[in-house]
Amino acid sequence: MAQTKPVIAIVNVVASATIEQRLDLIDITKKFPGVEYHPEQFPGAVFRLKVPRTATLLFGSGKMVCTGAKSEDMAIKAVNTVVQKLRKGKIKIKNDAIVTVQNIVSSINLGGRVNLEQAARTLPRSMYEPEQFPGLIHRMLDPKTVILIFASGKLVCVGAKLEEEIHRSVNQIHSLLEEKDLMIYD
Repeated sequence: MAQTKPVIAIVNVVASATIEQRLDLIDITKKFPGVEYHPEQFPGAVFRLKVPRTATLLFGSGKMVCTGAKSEDMAIKAVNTVVQKLRKGKIKIKNDAIVTVQNIVSSINLGGRVNLEQAARTLPRSMYEPEQFPGLIHRMLDPKTVILIFASGKLVCVGAKLEEEIHRSVNQIHSLLEEKDLMIYD
């Protein structure tokens, strides 16, 4: 058995934030021409950053949602950068943003193929309907994540709120696949 260590890449961190005050989105778009705001289509304004490369949705309620970050730290930094830029642009913001990571999406390569038919029969809390979706959907209880398992040995892990939860989820599923002899190494 040529077991390899799974290669994990975080592809998106979604974080919500609040500054606990209202934002005047029209005023923001006047002071920041690069901010996209089309209230007839969507109630939020989109504030894009080049560094870190993210998009933060701003809502009139003072709530924000940041997407596109590649780590928890990067998501927090992005929200704080947006707040800093708004302040520099003379938008009065009293409080610093309170940031909460909502979802970390990662892609994983196990370095071997997976027998999905057998895995579907063996793994608890799993669903596999190849006519509808090519991957097996496995719901993990602790940590509470969902792992999409593909025959190629590639996985997608969603629902984690901490990077550590991804590592725990991946190590658990990898060990389980190994234990149940569901991994195929060439």
